[in-house]
Amino acid sequence: MRPDTPIEAIIGLEVHAEMQTASKMFCGCPVVDFTTAEPNTAVCPVCAGMPGVLPVINHQAVEYALRVALALDCRIAETSIFARKNYFYPDLPKGYQISQYEFPLAEEGRLPIRTPQGVRQIRVRRVHLEEDTGRLTHYQEGEHAGSLVDLNRAGVALLEIVSEPDMHTALEARIYGETLRRLLRTLGVNSGDMQKGVMRFEANVSVRPGGADWLGNRVEIKNLNSFRALERAVEYEIARQSEILRNGGTVAQQTVGWDEARGQTVIQRSKEEAHDYRYFPEPDLPPLVVGSTWIDQVRSTLPELPHVRQERLQIQYSLPPESAALLVEEPEHADYFEALATATQADSTTAANWMLGALFALLNAHNLPLNACPVTPQALATLLDMVTAGEINQNSGREVLNEMFTGGQSASEIVTHRGLRQISDEARLAQVIEEILQANPQQVSAYRAGKTGLFHWLFGQVMKSTDGQANPQTVQRLLREKLDG
Repeated sequence: MRPDTPIEAIIGLEVHAEMQTASKMFCGCPVVDFTTAEPNTAVCPVCAGMPGVLPVINHQAVEYALRVALALDCRIAETSIFARKNYFYPDLPKGYQISQYEFPLAEEGRLPIRTPQGVRQIRVRRVHLEEDTGRLTHYQEGEHAGSLVDLNRAGVALLEIVSEPDMHTALEARIYGETLRRLLRTLGVNSGDMQKGVMRFEANVSVRPGGADWLGNRVEIKNLNSFRALERAVEYEIARQSEILRNGGTVAQQTVGWDEARGQTVIQRSKEEAHDYRYFPEPDLPPLVVGSTWIDQVRSTLPELPHVRQERLQIQYSLPPESAALLVEEPEHADYFEALATATQADSTTAANWMLGALFALLNAHNLPLNACPVTPQALATLLDMVTAGEINQNSGREVLNEMFTGGQSASEIVTHRGLRQISDEARLAQVIEEILQANPQQVSAYRAGKTGLFHWLFGQVMKSTDGQANPQTVQRLLREKLDG
């Protein structure tokens, strides 16, 4: 292959998302935060893989899976089959994982993603239910090293969402992951807390000469638990495989891990195929049957999906796409904005800018989520109305918002207490301007001789003399009239 031949990357993603059910997938053990709970305290004979115990399907997990499958516009199988996926690993208590293989819950879906080149439809191959594994902790104490297993996570309801290989850049893979996380959070089935590993990605990457219609050997990158790691790992693997292809070599089909510190993938093993897992139907579980009545009932409870809401926000509130996209990142963000836009007389773009700018800056500074914000949409609306009406200026408005956030008082109370109401009386402002011009005759003469930059200095003197309370638009107009008249 010629060195200048373009290379095309083919990328598919497998996403594992823990569902926010109260209990595990096949037993009654509670789902706990394994990052804080005492190890092995939410375990029973079923999820510990003891002999002679029987699993029972979690109804809520199935309903959550249906919500996701319907939101992804999948074809739902009214009958699906659980299977045993056999492999040995220390944190897999039974020596097999109960999953779905040949007959999954849902297939043939799609997820629209917004890329710099426009909206792309990424096909979803399948959505199926399974159980999570336990968690290993490796330790080194002097000359002694070992691994400890915590089974609190073993058996937690897991949803696997497998895309078709429709992505071609690391950025597209990241956007797909972010879009899917946003959808799962909107549906209320996953917290999206990446630091706790509730969403994990496995990327399948292959390369081929541009224009080719065949697929190269794929490399699977396992257990990526952040969007940054996903993007960096895919970028690295595309570059590595492209170099092999350009040098006339053949990419080996294998499974790799991502070493974040070294910024490179690390070979783990040769790539498994389905037959390596010796799938066979789970003998202890009956077929999972979801009738049309249940499907229709779940469909009727679906919320407005993020991409649909973004388009509506742009149209209904005349918002730029960038602002609408930020607002739908989290469901509570869009909820807050719509409550704010409804309550204020300010235009919607102004409302969005105050929320995404000044308010979010305060939340970040205090490390608070929006649902813990001490300023309600209605309280912020009152403040925006005062700014819009000219009662206070923008700078004073930000000061008032800071005090509302930290002190809990209303905008009106703060403005009255601090005497911040804006001076808009033209007769009073004209008098102040006249006093400033008389006190600075040299600057006035220099301005009229062509040094127009002095206008800003004179404007600042007027604002200073009124302690910043003068209406800046009115001051600018009256000052120009006086200087140029």
